[in-house]
Amino acid sequence: MRDRIAAEVKTAMKAGEKARLSTLRLVQAAVKDRDIANRGAGKEAASDDDIVQLLAKMVKQREESAKAFDDGGRPELADKEREEIAVIREFLPRQMDEAEAQAAIRAAIAETGAAGIKDMGKVMAALRDKYAGQMDFGRASAQVKAALS
Repeated sequence: MRDRIAAEVKTAMKAGEKARLSTLRLVQAAVKDRDIANRGAGKEAASDDDIVQLLAKMVKQREESAKAFDDGGRPELADKEREEIAVIREFLPRQMDEAEAQAAIRAAIAETGAAGIKDMGKVMAALRDKYAGQMDFGRASAQVKAALS
């Protein structure tokens, strides 16, 4: 994952794509920050799964910012955030659509033997282990809760 990001930075530099290059450098800096934090905690450098989670968090932050800019009457800033989202999403696994997410939730419920709402944590943990970066867990949480109620 790191090599791919570094290669994309070089490509964007050569092509003179300033906005893309800026976003890719933000991604590199975030990965480096995570590595430094891990080193301070005595852990190894961020794995590809850690990077995927980091990128998903970056996308979510930018979606919230874009919404805030739209609400505040600043469409040009919202568009900039959306451009950054598009670049970051290139490095994330394909997102599940609604039907795939529902099927994954049903499978996780069956797999964990969840019977009620008290088993929601087990189901969510199973989904996070299997589908990190492929699913919106905020939306999945509500769907799991509805399925277990």
